[in-house]
Amino acid sequence: MHRFSIVCAALGLAATALVATSPAQASYKVIRWDGTGVCQIWDNAIPTGPFPSNYKTVSHTVPTFLDALAAKDKLFHAAKCTI
Repeated sequence: MHRFSIVCAALGLAATALVATSPAQASYKVIRWDGTGVCQIWDNAIPTGPFPSNYKTVSHTVPTFLDALAAKDKLFHAAKCTI
């Protein structure tokens, strides 16, 4: 039983190391809420969509939060977003 516990612990550590070294597959997009025109950065890793569903996607999917922030800034300066 003691050897089984050691093997399980070793496998757990190996799995943790593998997950920690794999790159994150995050992606973001900018959405604009209808009615208010407020833009928000949405993380596509969230398994559900924004609620309520009265929004439109106003940017392409970008790989990092900073890229999404830059896209939101461009949309703001082009007067496509209010905030």
